[in-house]
Amino acid sequence: TVVAVLRELGCAVIDADVIAREVVQPHFEAYRRIVHYFGSEILLENGEINREALGNIIFSHPEKRQLLNSITHPEIQKEMLKQILKYFVLGYRYVILDIPLLFETNRLTKFMKYTVLVYCDPPMQLSRLMKRNGLSQAEAEARIASQLPLDKKRKLATHIIDNSGDWESTRRQGLRLAA
Repeated sequence: TVVAVLRELGCAVIDADVIAREVVQPHFEAYRRIVHYFGSEILLENGEINREALGNIIFSHPEKRQLLNSITHPEIQKEMLKQILKYFVLGYRYVILDIPLLFETNRLTKFMKYTVLVYCDPPMQLSRLMKRNGLSQAEAEARIASQLPLDKKRKLATHIIDNSGDWESTRRQGLRLAA
């Protein structure tokens, strides 16, 4: 919701999740390395990575999640840098990076002038994650447990948006942030 508001206002936005899906496509180096380390059983019939199967592995084995991150994060960061440079060349004065695990990876925060935490209360977070990704409660809880606790993220953010309310409330907070 917040990113949609910022895009409506004409802001340059780079979505790390979109890039993360791109860099694991079959013609990328990260794909080759992931298949090498995790095996062909994580592939769909069309040869693409089965994100659900890989997710089940990495969210139950922290060391495998670290391995996957060591493969994908450098590729994601290179692509983000290319896009940032493109926007600056086009004349944008700033670029918004939508990075869901910014504080968990803690590699890019030093390059950020401002950080924004968009959060909702824990029961709602669990419910939304289960609904959005079709996860069981245990699977959703494992994913949430792999993240930094909300109180630690709040301390790290320069701006905080509470996404627990309705769409309009979140939208108003996004507009105030952009003002």
